[in-house]
Amino acid sequence: MIEIEGLEKHFGAHHVLKNVSLSVRTGKTRVILGPSGSGKTVLMKHMIGLLKPDSGRVLVDGQDITRMDDKEMLVMRRRFGMVFQQAALFDSMTVEDNVAFPLVEHTKLDKAAIDRIVEEKLDIVGLVPAKKKFPSELSGGMRKRVGLARAIVLDPICVLYDEPTTGLDPLTTESVDQMILDANQRLKVTSVVISHDVGSALKVADDIAVIHEGVIVEDCSAAEIRQSKHPFVQHFLNTWFGKL
Repeated sequence: MIEIEGLEKHFGAHHVLKNVSLSVRTGKTRVILGPSGSGKTVLMKHMIGLLKPDSGRVLVDGQDITRMDDKEMLVMRRRFGMVFQQAALFDSMTVEDNVAFPLVEHTKLDKAAIDRIVEEKLDIVGLVPAKKKFPSELSGGMRKRVGLARAIVLDPICVLYDEPTTGLDPLTTESVDQMILDANQRLKVTSVVISHDVGSALKVADDIAVIHEGVIVEDCSAAEIRQSKHPFVQHFLNTWFGKL
C-alpha cells in the first residue's frame, strides 16, 4: 500500500534519511524499529506528507504524495489514522467527544449519525462503558484505546502508531500490543508502528525494518529478524533480550 523509494532528508548539515526504500504491504503490520534519533519518526512523517523529502518519493496506493499540493494532501491524510505516543486527547472532553472530534471537524454528519459511529468505534476497542468519562479518569492503556478509536473513526486505510508502548508497564504494554492485533483483525487495515520496543515489535509485526543512523539496515519478516547477520541488529536485539 505504501512504497518508499530512495528517500533522502537533511536538516541543515544533519543527514537524517539516507536512500531509504521500504514497502508496507496492504493489510499487514510493518514495524519500523530503531533507537532514539535513528530517523524512524522522520520517516513516518514523510509517509503522511508532513515532511517533503530532498529526493525520492512516497507512493500511497500508487499516488506520489511528494508531488501533491496542500489540498490534495489534506484529502490523502484523511485516509490515515494516527495514534500518538501520549494519546493526545483533549482533557476537557469526554471519551465520546474525543472520538467524535474528527467527524465534527471533517464531515457534515448529524449528531445521530456521529453518535452511532462513535459507539461503533468504542465497541471495537471495548470502551463503550467509559464513553462519559474524561481522560484523567482513564488508565494509560485505556487512553491509548481512546486514541485508536479516534484514529479509526474516519475509516482510514492505514493506522500509524507512534511509539505506542513507550513509558508503559509490562501489563499495559501487553494490552496495547493486543489492541493493535485486534484492530488489524477486525478492521483489516494496514498498520505502521514506530518503536524501539523489540518485544512489542515481535508480537505485532508481520514485517520489520530496522533503521540505524538514517539507513535501513534490515528488512525482513518478524519471524526472520532474529537470524539477521547485521552487527547493529544483532547488538540491538541482544541488548533487549539480555534484559529478560
